[in-house]
Amino acid sequence: MGDLAGKTALITGSGTGIGLAIAKGMAGRGASVVILGRRREPLEAAARELEAIAAGAGDGGRVRMFPGVDVADAGAVTAMFGELERDGATVDILVNNAGVSGPVTCFANASEGDFESAVAIHLTGTFWTSAQALRVMRKGGIIVTITTFFAEERPLEQRPYRFRTPYTAAQGAKNRLAEALSVELVDSGIVSVATNPGPVHSDRIYKTVYPKAAAEFMRVGGFGEMSPRDVERACAILLPALGEGDEAASAAAQKAAGEVGGDAAAMSSLLQKVSHVAEKIQKNTAGMIADGQFLSQDQVALTVMALCEPRLAATINGKVIPGDRVFYPVRPHVAGPAPRGPCGGLGGKAVVIVVGAADEGGCAAAAALGRRAEERGGKAVMVIDAGVPEGLRSGLEAFHSHVADTKKAEEIARWLAAASSMAGGIAGVAHVTGAVPAGTRLCSLDREGWDALVERFLCGPARTARAAMEAMVPGGGADPRLYRGAGGAVIIVGPPLPSGKRPPRDEVARAEVFRGALRPLAATANQELADVLGSKMRLLLALPGSAGGAEPDHSRVADVLDHALSGGAAASSEVIFCTDEARA
Repeated sequence: MGDLAGKTALITGSGTGIGLAIAKGMAGRGASVVILGRRREPLEAAARELEAIAAGAGDGGRVRMFPGVDVADAGAVTAMFGELERDGATVDILVNNAGVSGPVTCFANASEGDFESAVAIHLTGTFWTSAQALRVMRKGGIIVTITTFFAEERPLEQRPYRFRTPYTAAQGAKNRLAEALSVELVDSGIVSVATNPGPVHSDRIYKTVYPKAAAEFMRVGGFGEMSPRDVERACAILLPALGEGDEAASAAAQKAAGEVGGDAAAMSSLLQKVSHVAEKIQKNTAGMIADGQFLSQDQVALTVMALCEPRLAATINGKVIPGDRVFYPVRPHVAGPAPRGPCGGLGGKAVVIVVGAADEGGCAAAAALGRRAEERGGKAVMVIDAGVPEGLRSGLEAFHSHVADTKKAEEIARWLAAASSMAGGIAGVAHVTGAVPAGTRLCSLDREGWDALVERFLCGPARTARAAMEAMVPGGGADPRLYRGAGGAVIIVGPPLPSGKRPPRDEVARAEVFRGALRPLAATANQELADVLGSKMRLLLALPGSAGGAEPDHSRVADVLDHALSGGAAASSEVIFCTDEARA
């Protein structure tokens, strides 16, 4: 009898790839498996294969299939677990595996829709599936979440993932979500762990991620006389032909020449160049692995299966287990307070502060930024989200201020343009999130409540940052050449750690979910700005509060503004500042 006989495992994204490999391993060890995904055909093929494996195991394991379930679709996920609940089913193991490659482009060029879609699948899909699964899980249940090694954190280090900002931001949050769930579910006897595998042999990485990354290098670096936008348009036509043979490549080149302009020979050369760069990316990554080999899907499945052993899972509850093998060199990106040094005058230019905070501390941080901007000879402009309570706005109305719907990118862009026109330019832009509301138990949130947190602490700051970059380098998203040598400062002031002598562990863990999203966002965006675009612009992240529960010192957040506007920020690898982690 297999060690999983009598248990049921539900694996998201299980029609193909890693998810299917995990389902096979579960079925082979006697478990019943529930598989789901967006497409029916691969699920049906997977179900047939799994039924044969279950029959061979001889433990009575069954296979149940839910086609058409996209983890980003709240209704579909809720309905699936409702059906399982009505049938009296129990899920003993949940594996959060579903994901997509998402956009592979510079943060400055990523559309808002693509960003939010990737976050919805990777982060919100993981959260909502986990929350709904609790309806059919019991004491002894195990939740395993699969993230990525690119979101791994070490002291003073945050791994960036060039061209994958929404992906790595969502995955970073998932690491911390696994921890938060472990704290919240301890009384239920349910364990939550995660693993972050490195590069895996798969069509996604060979046919999508690396070719798209190569295409982005070509868009930024240029190809012949083609404009960056034309390179992007051409590559969208050419990339599906990679690896499909000469006839498909020739047809794609002809099509690209007809739709974009130019001749087919040039398009063939572009496709060959993209293929060469993609192979180089793959080779460079393999060179960081001891044996030069990417993980197999079965190796990832083996790790997940090991984490499903109850005693081991209980031992490492809340932890993220590395599964990457990649020796990936990373500059130190994380620091304590921002260095204090000379900051030149702003000459009347605007510092725009977008206030998404619905708490007193967040509004106080925004006011501190405004005062510092005006002390430096700038014009502070507050763009206050309509959701900020009127009682908290009084401390901000001493500055030039407007109330706006900051969920709309066009609203932010409009006020940035107005501030630039009024002040003769923008020196910097900041976005202040405020604190994660106390007492917000994640597992008890409805979908609307969760979506509001993601908007406030991840999508909102990202929207402001992209709008700020476009305002300071007009047209830079479409034409990355404009970023070369261009300056500017963007600051995200993320949620503080809870204060007090012994901050509740669950409150700390919830704040870290969104701090964990913003850290890789900042690291990745700055890697692109500095190393790819050749820009002097920086996107800095200020994280108030301390592990010891110190009250945030808002003047230290303002120090990040000084640092961002000085020449020091462009020359430093440090882009994430834990502003209150200082000894007296």
